[in-house]
Amino acid sequence: MKSFSLNRIPEIIFGPGRAREIVSRAEALAGKGAAIVLVADPALGPLGITGHVSGLLAEAGFEPHVYDGFTGEPKQKDVDAAAGLARRHRARLVIGLGGGSALDTAKLAACCAVSGLSASAYALCATPLPANRLPLIAVPTTAGTGSEVTRVSVYADDGGVKVWAWGEELKPDVAVLDPELTLAVPPQVTAATGLDAIVHAIEASTNRHRHEGNDLYCHRAISLIAENLEKAVNAPRDIAARGAMLLGSCYGGIGIDNCGTALAHNISHAVANLAPIAHGRATGLAMLATMEWVAEGNRPAFASVAKAMGAADPVGAYDRLVRASGIKLSLAGEGLDHVTPETLAEHMAAPANAPMRKSTARTPADDDLVLLAERFLTVA
Repeated sequence: MKSFSLNRIPEIIFGPGRAREIVSRAEALAGKGAAIVLVADPALGPLGITGHVSGLLAEAGFEPHVYDGFTGEPKQKDVDAAAGLARRHRARLVIGLGGGSALDTAKLAACCAVSGLSASAYALCATPLPANRLPLIAVPTTAGTGSEVTRVSVYADDGGVKVWAWGEELKPDVAVLDPELTLAVPPQVTAATGLDAIVHAIEASTNRHRHEGNDLYCHRAISLIAENLEKAVNAPRDIAARGAMLLGSCYGGIGIDNCGTALAHNISHAVANLAPIAHGRATGLAMLATMEWVAEGNRPAFASVAKAMGAADPVGAYDRLVRASGIKLSLAGEGLDHVTPETLAEHMAAPANAPMRKSTARTPADDDLVLLAERFLTVA
């Protein structure tokens, strides 16, 4: 067994109804009566979830200020707006409430609020993150990104190019996992985010950085998601299935925080620069299109993935899971019809995507990128 190290894991609070404990953690981190910026997914407002959390804070004497002005995946302007709100109100805490977009926005906003710099300063680690960022609580309402336990914030710059910041400073202090907050997630979103989460765990346990210490989290994530994704899609009020998905997503987040991702994420990041395909769906379909090719690079690791899925063949087991989720497979009519494999491969080869390419168990040459891009564009 080779040597390894595991990164710090935030405090994790898990269980139905435990969102109410945001109040006590907020008091411990910011003090009584503090101003708080709540970065919330805009879809949560009509569902009453944003109001519920904001109300809990207000009733406890805090001064909550909501930022929910973003749409789609996080953008530089959203981070800057949330950070500006925190500075104006002298906030002493940031809470991220929602999917990966809300959490990633909150994480970087907690840094920008202190430094006074734009999010653009931190793209691809161009500037060191401030060591004294605002305290941070992450409350995921989808089971997908695992952003509540990672040290990465992914966002689009002003040119629409997906970039990211990373560093221990971005990791939340507390992650609150309450499956009751995920019950209203629609089936297609449940499917897409669930596939994103299991791909995190598969890639982190099979790429060139994998190790036995991290496999503990990844394989458990794979088992939880493989056993519960179809249930969560078809019976959205099944609190046990929702809880298993949320915990699996969190463990997958721990997985990528330690060992990173690989080719499927390389493709989904490249696609984000070409068409508005939801990240989770793009990642899930990228794994579907390329898993058989990548598995040749580390058959024993992929055999362990199959075992975690309760199967003998990882490729077949993943294929069945994707199709059982009901996710739309064809990409026709979604902005990629005129994108050639060569164009997609060019984006896959961009310097920003190089770490994911290099970490893949079977590292693709330039010609391989074209082949794999074609497989993705024609997945069905």
